[in-house]
Amino acid sequence: MNQPVPSIQRLPIYLRFLKGIRNNGDVYVSCTRIAEEFGQLSVQVRKDLGITGIVGRPKIGYQIEELITAIEHFLGWDKKTDAFLVGVGNLGTAVLNYPGFVEHGLNILAAFDNDPKKKDLKFPHCKVYDLDQLEEIGKREKAEIGILAVPAGAAQEIAERLVKIGVRGIWNYTPRKLDLPSKIICEDVKLSASFAVLSRRLINEQ
Repeated sequence: MNQPVPSIQRLPIYLRFLKGIRNNGDVYVSCTRIAEEFGQLSVQVRKDLGITGIVGRPKIGYQIEELITAIEHFLGWDKKTDAFLVGVGNLGTAVLNYPGFVEHGLNILAAFDNDPKKKDLKFPHCKVYDLDQLEEIGKREKAEIGILAVPAGAAQEIAERLVKIGVRGIWNYTPRKLDLPSKIICEDVKLSASFAVLSRRLINEQ
């Protein structure tokens, strides 16, 4: 990846702000205004937005609708990305119920769990299948992403099964470090690490 990860991570935050001020009737926005909203330097905001390829206009800034389009296109959120989710516990259920992913183009085709009681449960955009049906449905429905919300001990095995049915990326919500082929893109969701930072900051402010 050539683009800096922190810049990519800030783009969804900017996007939410831009949609808010657009809905309030604003047409243009400057880097200075965005920077003031988030307590950043305007030069950093300009660099962040620059990775999308868009260029602001002197003394005017960015046309908000064009900027929203540029960010969504850069992130791939202007097209549908199909996914399978494995693990319908508390975390998996939260992911399945979160409406924001649909707005970002994430289309969860099916969810899987090995608990018989969860089979055939229905969520807003998909239903739950038995884990034994993963390969069968994977042949019929092609997904680019596999979302892992299983216990850590099962993560490697499930990830390998997802790779075999053709997923190109793993979104790993487990603490397990996965050993996958180099062609597979894996993004680890570091919940404990994020909480550690929050906890330390709270201590520092005491």
